[in-house]
Amino acid sequence: MRDKKAQTRERILNAASTALLQRGPVDPSVGEVMGSAGLTVGGFYAHFESKDALMLEAFKHLLCTRREMLKNLDPAMSFAERRGLVAAFYLSRKHRDSQDAGCPIPSSLSDVAHLPEGFREALIEHMELMTAELAGRPEEADAVLADMALMVGGLALARALGPSDLSDRVLRAAKKAVI
Repeated sequence: MRDKKAQTRERILNAASTALLQRGPVDPSVGEVMGSAGLTVGGFYAHFESKDALMLEAFKHLLCTRREMLKNLDPAMSFAERRGLVAAFYLSRKHRDSQDAGCPIPSSLSDVAHLPEGFREALIEHMELMTAELAGRPEEADAVLADMALMVGGLALARALGPSDLSDRVLRAAKKAVI
């Protein structure tokens, strides 16, 4: 059984991950995250050196979780089939409306340039790993990068519009452009 400190750290990280998905890495305060974890602010620095360190770890964790989902794709699928399946999931209402699970990039993208370099490095690594995972051959890499740009932008716009007919249309149009 894991020790209490590790369990507490995980609770804080989970609360930070949810806050990051909902509002990005800048807006949530340490007090808000700790309150969501059912803890007081006083114990925060026993687990993380700063809010940026916490949010960076949450960002990396969420990106890793997204990549892990790709391991469930059938390796025998064609490139077109992989693209279609990824787009169908990523540009779905369920993904758009998720409050506690989803891609952290749309909520974080505008902040990455103003945050410590680790955020940009994590995003670069994620994009490179996703491209390698989705592109079966080197000549497919640019198509994967274009798909990711379109999907992230489409999801960000759909989330900004909220659950509405226009938001649904954005999701459908982006999905159609990928597929």
